[in-house]
Amino acid sequence: MADNSDPKPPGETQSRPHQRRARYRGTHPRTFSEKYKEHAPERYATTVAKVLASGKTPAGTHRPIMVAEILSVLAPSPGKIAIDVTLGHGGHTLEILPLLRPGGRLAGLDADPIELPKTESRIRALGYGPEVFTAHRSNFAGLPKVLAQAGLPGADLLLADLGVSSMQIDDPSRGFSLKLNGPLDMRMNPHRGQSAASLLAKIQADALAQLLTEASDEPLALELGQALAGRTLGTTVALAAAVRAALPRLNADGLDLTIRRVFQALRIAVNDEFSALDTLLRHLPACLNPGGRVAILTFHSGEDRRVKKAFAAGLQDNTYSSICHDVVRPTTEERNSNPRSSPAKMRWAIRSL
Repeated sequence: MADNSDPKPPGETQSRPHQRRARYRGTHPRTFSEKYKEHAPERYATTVAKVLASGKTPAGTHRPIMVAEILSVLAPSPGKIAIDVTLGHGGHTLEILPLLRPGGRLAGLDADPIELPKTESRIRALGYGPEVFTAHRSNFAGLPKVLAQAGLPGADLLLADLGVSSMQIDDPSRGFSLKLNGPLDMRMNPHRGQSAASLLAKIQADALAQLLTEASDEPLALELGQALAGRTLGTTVALAAAVRAALPRLNADGLDLTIRRVFQALRIAVNDEFSALDTLLRHLPACLNPGGRVAILTFHSGEDRRVKKAFAAGLQDNTYSSICHDVVRPTTEERNSNPRSSPAKMRWAIRSL
């Protein structure tokens, strides 16, 4: 998104006093740390608008998915209690908050200690004080504890947007992207747990094959398990190269898709995402007020199966009065304007009275 223009081009404003940005070699910034617009997209509205108009997501931001569909399902209204268990960049939260006034509250959860303070600052700057909005550094599996800490008996509406946010993908230092070289990390909280590199170095071939099958539906899981398990691969580029070397007969498109699936499976494992989702689904009914509504966005069949099964079981035992029987997908227009929305699936449920 960055270019070699002056940091205050025509049509773009700066809310802070002018500061000379860091110099970089050449006419355009190359590394992510040099791309000043990506680190402060709110200051460059014109550039952001151009990127959005081209059908791309500006680096350093995240475009909320299926906003209209989610608002329709959750039906936020004045005085309601809302929970966004995957706060991320705050896109969905900022659509919900105005509809809760007067008298409503929203608690946002996020496990990422790097992005959470940035999002909280953006929301505070728009006038939402702690009496309306609170931010909590927590995995969504910790929802019951957060509700107790916030003094909330339960939620009238709850949103979970699973997966990884664009801010994390676009920052090579986080190790999520196969397109940019960076440390092979992939942890939502880089201060806890083991990195993807550490996981690969320790895992056995059969266990890696099982992970690739369960977490990414990878058809070549056995071959990749043998080729990658126990390897010392410290960077994202090294992992991508190792996958290519392991499958020399696969065409370019097939290789790209396989590499994406390998990255996805490792990310899910490193962050224990399936276990966290199972915990959320188990505690969810007790965290919803009578008549409370929940919407969950998934991006992988393993996630969707868990949500579908939990909602169906809840309907059968009368925990839920109504559920989504047919998955809701983004419109063609949204998929075209925001390709990252393409794999998204939404399911919803309503707690019995």
